[in-house]
Amino acid sequence: METKRHTCLKIQIPNTGDPTDAEPIFVKGTWYDTRFDLSITDGLNAWVCHASEEEVKDRAAQWDQPVSEYVHLAERYLGFQQPDSIYGFADAGYGHKRQLSWTFEKEGTKLQWRWKCQQSPNSKKTTVEILDFLMDANITLSEEVVRKTESFERMKVEAEKCLFQSERFANEKVEFESEIYAKFLEVLNSKKAKLRELRDQISRGEAAEKSPQEQDTDKTESFGDESDEEEATFSSRDVSASKPSQSHRKRTSRK
Repeated sequence: METKRHTCLKIQIPNTGDPTDAEPIFVKGTWYDTRFDLSITDGLNAWVCHASEEEVKDRAAQWDQPVSEYVHLAERYLGFQQPDSIYGFADAGYGHKRQLSWTFEKEGTKLQWRWKCQQSPNSKKTTVEILDFLMDANITLSEEVVRKTESFERMKVEAEKCLFQSERFANEKVEFESEIYAKFLEVLNSKKAKLRELRDQISRGEAAEKSPQEQDTDKTESFGDESDEEEATFSSRDVSASKPSQSHRKRTSRK
C-alpha cells in the first residue's frame, strides 16, 4: 500500500511586483512516492492539480532526476516556504486555469518548475477541505503544545527536586567532611600526646638508668681513699710495734 503525506503552505503572491501588495493563497499537498495532488484556494475560488505517475516520471526524466528525488524536492518547496525561492500563481491563459511556479537553484543555475492547475469542480468543497485540514492540524499542534507544556512543567518540577536534593547532598557532604576532619584532628592530637608521653617516659627511664652508675662510681672512689688511709695507719702501728723501746734496751744492757 502506497503511503501518503499531507502538507499545507501559505504563500504571499504579489499582484504588481510589489511585495507589500500581495494576496495569500493556501496550497495543500498530498504526496505519494511517485505522484502528488495539489489543492489551492484564495478563499473565494479553488483550483486542483493531479500530477499523475506518468507526468511526474516524464518531468523527472526531463530534469535528469529519479522520480523519488523529484517528488521530494517538490514537497520540500510546496510543504515549507523557502526564503530563496520566488513563488508565482498566474493566469495560464486557458480560461480558468492557473499556473503554480517556484524557483530553486541547482549547481549554481536558477531553475523554475511550473504546474498547471484547473478550476475545481466544487470550489466550496475544496476550500472547506483545506480549512478542515488546517483546523485538524491546528488542533493536533495545540494538543501537542499542551502535552509539551505539561511535560515541561513535570520536568521543571523534577528539575527543582533534583536541584534541592543536589543542594542537600552538597550540604551533607560539607558537614560530613567537616565532621571527619574534626575526628581526624582529634585522633591526630591524641596520637601526638601519646608520642610526647612515651618520649617523656623514655627520657625518664634513661635518666633513671644513668644515676645508679654514677653513684657506684663515686662509692668506688671513696672506698679507695679510705683504704689508703687505713693502710697508712696500719703501717705506722706495725712499725711502732716492731721497734723495742729504749727503756727495754737499757735494762737489757745493765744486766
